[in-house]
Amino acid sequence: MYHPLSIFVGLRYLRAKRSNHFISFISLVSMGGIMIGVMTLITVLSVMNGFETELRERILDMVAHATIEGYERRLPDWETLIGQVHEHPRVVGAAPYVEQETLIRGRATAGAQVRGIDPDLEPEVSEIGQLMHRDDLHALESGRWQVLLGGGLAARLGVREGDQVTIFAPEIRTTPAGVSPQVRRFTVAGIFEAGVHQYDTALAVVHYKDAQRLFRLGDDVSGIRLKFDDMMRARSIAMQIDEEIGGFHRVRDWTLQHANYFRAVSTEKTVMFIILSLIVAVAAFNIISTLVMVVTDKQADIAILKTMGMGPRRIMAIFMVQGSLIGIIGTFLGIVAGVLLALNVEQVVGLVEQILSIDFLSADVYYISDLPSELRAGDVARFGALALALSLLSTIYPAWRAARTQPVEALRHE
Repeated sequence: MYHPLSIFVGLRYLRAKRSNHFISFISLVSMGGIMIGVMTLITVLSVMNGFETELRERILDMVAHATIEGYERRLPDWETLIGQVHEHPRVVGAAPYVEQETLIRGRATAGAQVRGIDPDLEPEVSEIGQLMHRDDLHALESGRWQVLLGGGLAARLGVREGDQVTIFAPEIRTTPAGVSPQVRRFTVAGIFEAGVHQYDTALAVVHYKDAQRLFRLGDDVSGIRLKFDDMMRARSIAMQIDEEIGGFHRVRDWTLQHANYFRAVSTEKTVMFIILSLIVAVAAFNIISTLVMVVTDKQADIAILKTMGMGPRRIMAIFMVQGSLIGIIGTFLGIVAGVLLALNVEQVVGLVEQILSIDFLSADVYYISDLPSELRAGDVARFGALALALSLLSTIYPAWRAARTQPVEALRHE
């Protein structure tokens, strides 16, 4: 079908100076539309990839790659279990934890999640120590009753470093004077900013032995937090560990703990891809109107070519070559522009903010104040293939219409 003569004529039609400049303008508009559509797709999805990665990393700074939990939130003989999981080659860290939802009272009262940790082992499984204003993690010493609060939680309680808060255990004790809640006064040793609303506004961290005494767990803990050498393979590694340790335990990886959140992010990306693809579709379908006008303008040329023996398939190829080249050039320019913009989006946004004297993502409002971008080769290939496919499909009808041109009717008024 793509005979050299068809390619030659199609290329000549594309680059020739036409008397009808409007057709040339529409061709440029179609090419520019495809370029802008592909560029927008690459840039927006790269920024969404960047936000997803940034949020995932911030969440995993506070959440382990997997946890081993005991039934009824009690895990006895946890020290032996830590020794077992360390034998797995993919495990790089393990630490015990005690976790309980309760009330904390400062100048105000708020619900919070109290997490007891081992300050010596916790850095193996999380980055909480790096989120402190200072190195306050080792201020958590057993028996000193110290607590670390998320910045949002500290603001809700109306306290700061050095102040005291009261933590209520979710159970009561019986005394000769009647029943009373189990409470303990803690001193605020530090404040952290995780950059995740869930933890900054509702997490309090204490030493796990203090939490054991407060919640009356004896020597038991709530579970063990694990860190792997590859968080993207957490599901399979967690399943292997579950089979190896046996017993009455429940092993959950981070993808299960935050499944709804990451499913929502994935759905949002899919919907955004569909919406932005419509930009490329509109630009690609402009090729139809462009080629229809070219076919109408070239009726006499088509008739002459047919009388000289060129068949319908080769006539179709002429206009498919012309339309495909519009799509190829537009897609190529869009990929180049999109890749450059995605790789430099932070600098571009910074320049725009400087020129307009505005702040798009104020650090006082948003936890992520910059504009992260993660360019993925698979996305670029997918968007380019989509644009090329739509461009090629858009050439079929005009080319088919050109192939059906009757020489007698076309040359009657020449």
